[in-house]
Amino acid sequence: MAFGKKIGLQGLRYQGGGPMLAWVLHRIGGLAMVIFVGMHIVSSFAMQQFGSDLGTAINTIYESWPFQAVLFFFVIFHALNGLRIILLDLWPQFLKYQREATWLQWIVFIPMYGLTVFIMIINGLSGN
Repeated sequence: MAFGKKIGLQGLRYQGGGPMLAWVLHRIGGLAMVIFVGMHIVSSFAMQQFGSDLGTAINTIYESWPFQAVLFFFVIFHALNGLRIILLDLWPQFLKYQREATWLQWIVFIPMYGLTVFIMIINGLSGN
């Protein structure tokens, strides 16, 4: 017992709500972008220096539509969440509306990401 409370498995249950989920997705988005840029650098280096199949294999991975769909999810979310954080930092009086700002972020994100995926599907089906 910690401070007289029974923790057990209940302490592992997620209790953060929307802002905590946005925080986690923001961090995962930053990591996804770092991984993408790292893959791009390794691929370019391998193709330029060695002309190897490793660079072609890495290009095949990050040019595939499933990888791009996940990457676009995190890039768009990261950008919108960063904008929300900047606005709340610049105007601290709006911090009491943080949950509403998070909902507004999702309201903007969903159609934006949906349109992106729609364009990716159309381009994929047309062979572009």
